[in-house]
Amino acid sequence: MTKSENITWHHSQVSKEQRQELNHHKSVVLWFTGLSGSGKSTIANAVEKALFDQQIGSYVLDGDNMRFGLNSNLGFSAEDREENIRRIGEVAKLFVDAGVITLTAFISPYRADRDKVRENLEADEFIEVFVDTPLEVCEQRDVKQLYAKARRGEIKGFTGIDAPYEAPLNPEITIDTSKQPLADSVKQVLTYLADHNYVSLATADEN
Repeated sequence: MTKSENITWHHSQVSKEQRQELNHHKSVVLWFTGLSGSGKSTIANAVEKALFDQQIGSYVLDGDNMRFGLNSNLGFSAEDREENIRRIGEVAKLFVDAGVITLTAFISPYRADRDKVRENLEADEFIEVFVDTPLEVCEQRDVKQLYAKARRGEIKGFTGIDAPYEAPLNPEITIDTSKQPLADSVKQVLTYLADHNYVSLATADEN
């Protein structure tokens, strides 16, 4: 429910389908979800680079990056996390309308919040990518030392320690970065996109 009054939605003279035709690929949201340190951003950025190399329009919306600007006024309470994901979902929808493959890398711990984003898009425009890396592996990586701080009580409400993570029930793609290298994870995502006719990928012989 919007608080704004006296507003009207203005439709573009260019449709989403026309933009997709111009770009020679469909637009979709690849929603990477998982614990901090699971590898979401690493995979998302590597997939973006692979798509770029094939001249496929894509863009990564990263959780930390978005909190520098659009979501800089949000903290990490349950309410703020919900609003964080709602805003990103709206931004991702705009990117899909623009004909771009959008990769989002957010912990997004609550299943209901992710489901709302899915419901706000067309049936084939949301691909949930569950980066199902075990907590102990994420803690071993702990590049930002966030788990260590959470264990010491310096960070409250940290997902996986003293705040819940609700794993996807039926993700389109599941990746465990503790069991396969980055290149295989990227190939897994690209293969899904090609097999489901979102993109047409050039073979090595065509490059």
